[in-house]
Amino acid sequence: MFNLKDGTLNSIKKDFTIKDLENISGIKAHTIRIWEKRYNLLSPERSETNIRHYSHQNLQKLLNIVLLNSNNYKISKIAEMSDELIALNARELAFKTAVIDESINSFKLSMFQFDKILFNNTYNKLLHKKTFRDIFKEVFIPFLEHIGLLWQTNTLMPAHEHFISNLISQKIQTNTEKLQYSVNSSKKTYVLFLPENEIHELGLLYLNYELVLRGQSTIYLGQSLPLNNLNYFFDGTQEICFITSMTVQPYDDKITDYFTEIDAILDNSEHSLIAIGRKAMDFKSYDFKSKIAIYPTVSELLKEL
Repeated sequence: MFNLKDGTLNSIKKDFTIKDLENISGIKAHTIRIWEKRYNLLSPERSETNIRHYSHQNLQKLLNIVLLNSNNYKISKIAEMSDELIALNARELAFKTAVIDESINSFKLSMFQFDKILFNNTYNKLLHKKTFRDIFKEVFIPFLEHIGLLWQTNTLMPAHEHFISNLISQKIQTNTEKLQYSVNSSKKTYVLFLPENEIHELGLLYLNYELVLRGQSTIYLGQSLPLNNLNYFFDGTQEICFITSMTVQPYDDKITDYFTEIDAILDNSEHSLIAIGRKAMDFKSYDFKSKIAIYPTVSELLKEL
């Protein structure tokens, strides 16, 4: 699992700089160089200008080393192990432990190795100690924030993010389906959707879970919804609260027009909209004609629901 077969990931293999390794592992570049020079733990290639480049296998080995080292394995002892033994010990440790730091590291390993079994084993271990809500708030949110950092530093590939996001999405949906609840007597229905070309839906999926858990009536429409589709919900008598999340879309040059269109759609109705995200916060003080509220994060919104 921790050792890739030759050619398994050839189509998505990427070389990493030492700064990439620092961002992913949390280990300072200076320390990585010491481990490399003193203990011969990593074997980077060098460019013509003597710049280190690390393979996908180097990255995986480093993450395994960090997991072992953070669990009382001395670097000198790890250096005496073969690559296969390092991988084996890290695998066993990842399956046995489920505290927050180790589980986040295990999720990183599963992401970079496309390892669904490791992901599910880590998640199931956490379930023995925490509720799903606690896992999402204490583990998945910090993990996803770290993924955001990797995106900013161009360390992460779309294939990695899509793989791990789909696994987390499955857990949210499974837990939503498991809920035994009865809808309360409120006449309000929450309709959740993302703007066109917006695909980052984990926050919105989790919000849907929280609303269902609280007995609210929800309609989940998901990714990339054209605004004119909202008109369908104006034919009934039930009060609608639309909720959208803005991570990437609309782009900065289109977001004002987007809010203007929503404001016009909702004007002269009893329906409302909640917009979540950093991009939406620019309109926090905007003088809307209709009932539009802005929140920076799902967590902040949940405090008021």
